[in-house]
Amino acid sequence: MMKEKKVSSRFIYFFGAFGGILFGYDIGVMTGALPFLQQDWNLESAAVIGWVTSAIMLGAIFGGALSGQLSDRLGRKKMILISAVVFVIGSVLSGIAPPNGHIFLIVVRIFLGMAVGAASALVPAYMSEMAPAHLRGRLSGINQTMIVSGMLLSYIVDYLLSGFSTTMAWRSMLTMAAVPAIILFIGVLKLPESPRFLIKNNKLDEAQKVLSYIRPAEKIESEIKQIQEMAEREKIANQQTSWGSLFTGKYRYLVIAGVGVAAFQQFQGANAIFYYIPLIVEKATGNAASSALLWPIIQGVILVLGSLLFIAIADKFKRRTLLTLGGTVMGLSFILPAILNILIPNANPMMIVVFLSIYVAFYSFTWAPLTWVIVGEIFPLMIRGRASGLASSFNWLGSFLVGLLFPIMTASMSQEAVFAIFGVICLLGVLFIRVRVPETRGYTLEEIEKFGESKQLKRTGA
Repeated sequence: MMKEKKVSSRFIYFFGAFGGILFGYDIGVMTGALPFLQQDWNLESAAVIGWVTSAIMLGAIFGGALSGQLSDRLGRKKMILISAVVFVIGSVLSGIAPPNGHIFLIVVRIFLGMAVGAASALVPAYMSEMAPAHLRGRLSGINQTMIVSGMLLSYIVDYLLSGFSTTMAWRSMLTMAAVPAIILFIGVLKLPESPRFLIKNNKLDEAQKVLSYIRPAEKIESEIKQIQEMAEREKIANQQTSWGSLFTGKYRYLVIAGVGVAAFQQFQGANAIFYYIPLIVEKATGNAASSALLWPIIQGVILVLGSLLFIAIADKFKRRTLLTLGGTVMGLSFILPAILNILIPNANPMMIVVFLSIYVAFYSFTWAPLTWVIVGEIFPLMIRGRASGLASSFNWLGSFLVGLLFPIMTASMSQEAVFAIFGVICLLGVLFIRVRVPETRGYTLEEIEKFGESKQLKRTGA
């Protein structure tokens, strides 16, 4: 029997949100550390730079996939605690990497990435299972805000630590990622287990007790019954479907739409900016990347403001309209610098950074949050677990490849040319939205499922 005293819903939502901050912090911290690491280890190999940066996303691909299965066995709370411990260990090991220990750091960051991938899947799942139904729609936007707030926090900490010696700067930046992980661990220790997990494991008394913390007494029994019915439907779905079911005629259309949106979000190149903005500024201006750490903060502020804008407008515009607007401006922001560079060879080199800021602004309130809104809405119940996992894996794969390949590409061609390639991918993403993705705002999950069966694209116009 559970012994927790009543836990306030605010406490639960705060530490649920704090998981997003931790996730964002660890994604962003290498942005400021990399220029100092390059100086300290005399890193000139574009491939090594790419691997050190992107290793965390490689680990996340596996962490996200494993966490879903393990959390069904061990519980959401226990898996978040395990992820926090891995965060702490991985952060400390990163900070004490042996001199010129490229392989050591890459392996440690793959290990750390498993926790990042797990947190990215577990925290929103825990939050949605604890929150009442009328708040679940906002959680995607709030979680996005917390992730980008974590990124901004990491950029600020990097900037504040940049006054240390070259060696101490990057080591302290990477080690400091342990601090929010420790805070998360302490907070989650006091949280109750998800009632959904307890009910699925026949711990009905404990589930009632948890729900009594966060629901009015008169709603507890009906919610327990609803969770039991949904668990039974999911069990039947898992028995009747397989990975092959995702690509049968009945589901193929919606699976391609959801997985495609998740993949395009990363292949459009946003993470090239977030991971490498100091190096981009260095290449554009000739100044040392370690002196360009204000730029990540600027990008972080734009991301946070954009995520807040999305929360304000999310339900006022169609999903396809926002994705079309965002993708078009993002594509032009990448392509125009290449055109202007040809027309005006002596143009100010910082022009590209201004265009990148425009890209980040539009990405922050369109593709960044809407991808996960669509992934949450578009898959029918019978395939939702597998299809969501596949979409997440493709998203992390795109993030990994962009992080790995960007320094290699810029070593062999101009930055403008590399971003122009990403710009073309952005415009292809818009075309994909217009042709392959149905509108989901305002439709029930059952109606969206019928779109997949009938492919009635006439009803999907933005």
